[in-house]
Amino acid sequence: MTSKLLYRFIIKCEKNIDLHSTLFSGQSFRWILNPYDHSYSCNLIGTSPLLLKSISDHEIEVISSSMSIYGKPIEDFITSYFTLDIDINAVFPDDFHSIYPNLWEMVKGFRSVKVMRQDPFEIMVTFMCAQGIGMHLIRRQVEMIAERYGEKLVFESEHGPLTFYSFPTPSSLASAVVNELAVCTNNNRIRAANIISMARSFESGAMAIACVRSGECSLDALRDSLCVHSGIGMKIADCIALFGLGRFDAFPIDTHVKQYLWEWFGIEAAQRSLTEKNYRYLQDEARKILGNEFAGYAGHILFHCWRKEVRKMKAF
Repeated sequence: MTSKLLYRFIIKCEKNIDLHSTLFSGQSFRWILNPYDHSYSCNLIGTSPLLLKSISDHEIEVISSSMSIYGKPIEDFITSYFTLDIDINAVFPDDFHSIYPNLWEMVKGFRSVKVMRQDPFEIMVTFMCAQGIGMHLIRRQVEMIAERYGEKLVFESEHGPLTFYSFPTPSSLASAVVNELAVCTNNNRIRAANIISMARSFESGAMAIACVRSGECSLDALRDSLCVHSGIGMKIADCIALFGLGRFDAFPIDTHVKQYLWEWFGIEAAQRSLTEKNYRYLQDEARKILGNEFAGYAGHILFHCWRKEVRKMKAF
């Protein structure tokens, strides 16, 4: 059955948004750039496909088959999804620009990169797939999982029929067979088994309840509740908290973050191995610089700036 993309919206943003950098900054892996009109499309969010296009730094065109997503009007969903309700002037501490003037000149052009509020279960699966591999392979794994275990829907657009897949439900992955799911995880059976185990915990309510209550507990308590599951360590737990649960105080640390903590802020511990003790220490040091409330939000902007300006890496 083919449905139609019927609705077109123009979302006006009070603050600048760099749509491309936001979508390809390493926090989401299901968006693609459509070469025919430079729009962006994503496999289904809920039951709705989205086509997005930058009209200007302050306007986004949205085309969808529905007037709402997850029960929210499109305008409200986009505002929440791209954190357009967050005052970017509050993300970095007031004195950051005066303490680090040269870095600020480099970073301030990246403040139009937004940290997205995404589905927590999808983020769990995505970042469990993302351990120790490149971004293109992460995208391929997530795409294969959606195609094999999600729901296929076809929509008619002005450019012809477009095929989309929903992200699998927890029950769909909970009932997966390890050897079959491993085909989608680069033949990593341990990773596949961990995803299935996590999905079963989510389906049973244990992890789902932890996610629902994530705003009511400390970040350490939230992270501990996630890390009890095989395949989820401190960094992945922080990514789930930051990108899936709106905990902007969560500060994930990987190789790139370690590098900028040393090069830009002179934190000597960033030159040492990332043990659990050192991970926690580096987070504490980062929060002294970036504050507590938006440490992770600011950290992601710094992460993208480091990759683009210092490492000269392409967008994901």
